Amino acid sequence: MSATALDQSALRQEDSFIRGLRNRHRFGAIWKRFFQGATIFGLIALILLTFNVLNRVFGYVAIVNRIEPSSLSDRPLEELSAEELGVILIESAGASFNPRIGLANLIPGGLGTQNSNYIANRDNPIGELIPNVPAEYAAIPLGEITSEQATTILSTIATKEDLLDLVKLYVVGEKVGDAWSLTESLFNRAAIDEYAAANPNAKIEFRNWLSLTFLSNRMSDNPLVSGIRIALLGTVWVLVFTILVAFPLGVGTAIYLQEYSTGDTWLERVIETNIRNLAGVPSIIYGLLGLAIFVRTLEPITQGRTVISAALTMSLLILPIIIINAQEALRAVPPSLREASFGLGATKWQTVWRSVLPAALPGILTGTILGMSRAIGETAPLVIIGAATFIATNPDGPLARFTVIPIQIYNWTKDARPGYGEVSAAAIVLLLIVLLTFNAVAIYLRQRFRRALQG
Repeated sequence: MSATALDQSALRQEDSFIRGLRNRHRFGAIWKRFFQGATIFGLIALILLTFNVLNRVFGYVAIVNRIEPSSLSDRPLEELSAEELGVILIESAGASFNPRIGLANLIPGGLGTQNSNYIANRDNPIGELIPNVPAEYAAIPLGEITSEQATTILSTIATKEDLLDLVKLYVVGEKVGDAWSLTESLFNRAAIDEYAAANPNAKIEFRNWLSLTFLSNRMSDNPLVSGIRIALLGTVWVLVFTILVAFPLGVGTAIYLQEYSTGDTWLERVIETNIRNLAGVPSIIYGLLGLAIFVRTLEPITQGRTVISAALTMSLLILPIIIINAQEALRAVPPSLREASFGLGATKWQTVWRSVLPAALPGILTGTILGMSRAIGETAPLVIIGAATFIATNPDGPLARFTVIPIQIYNWTKDARPGYGEVSAAAIVLLLIVLLTFNAVAIYLRQRFRRALQG
């Protein structure tokens, strides 16, 4: 072959290489634009979602009263004592207030409304339903309590918060006439003015639904006084016990599978495969499992539908996530770290505890964050095991009845009456704050261990 032919062949190969390189660069640029577009789309969706929720948290609200609170007392109702509120309730409510149904509203772990609470529990002795009932009435079934007896019991055991709620509901007749979002409040004032003109007795005020009152009040049938306190405490109780159970079990399992198990036996391979499969099981299946085991089989220990039953169920839900992420974190630790520890005479356990685990802990905490993020928003498993949709008392321990924020959000969003969309938006924001708080603590611990390892 002549030199000219060789030169032409070399040029053709060079041209082919350059064209291929340009094509690869072009395809790389296309994929880069695609990834950038996906990121921008996700950010836009997140911003719109956040704005849509916050837009309902602030805005004008029209409050309509059957009678004016000022006609009942020369002081605001919130400043009255429990005795004064009890007198107003009994003397002013008249036929609109049934003391027995009002008494049923105080039953811990109720069903959601006073009427359903009364119907469901009318055959039970009042002393078993409500604590601190006077002894002479304790053995009487709720359905046989007379109005006079119910009035006496109510005035004796109800808290000021309970009585204020009942006064506003039955005496004042306070309710939300209409509510407007923040954008409507700013750019559609004509609709608000039109409503005010058509309803001269309505009180129009700008309201922040995510207020301290919302955080401190218990749930109620009136969105104006309804709060998230009980659901918030229930969420914190369930999350704390879930982490206390799931974290050591998940990390311990991951250490065994990664550091001690050889994977040679069929049993170890089955365990490894099923742990990864369990991460994709629908959450409602875990709810059925929790109902069968923790609520029914272990009822003498867990006391049935309680915080600890919910925590154990949620622990099963997030265990696969924690185990898989912890295994990956342990696998990422350089083998040289283990070899150096063994070279200094350390045992297997000393190597794992003092060298491998501290190095893998930042990655393990990342998996824990993912598990918590899933657990805090789950509703189906808790509904299956019997979390209360309405409860009048704070959960005070692992054996207490409870509800959680996602269940309360669901109850409010399905109510079409004015005001419930706003309180559900406030609850969503609070749920995100709780999630970010738990995640921030985990991230802080992760960074602290990472700095300690690097130092």
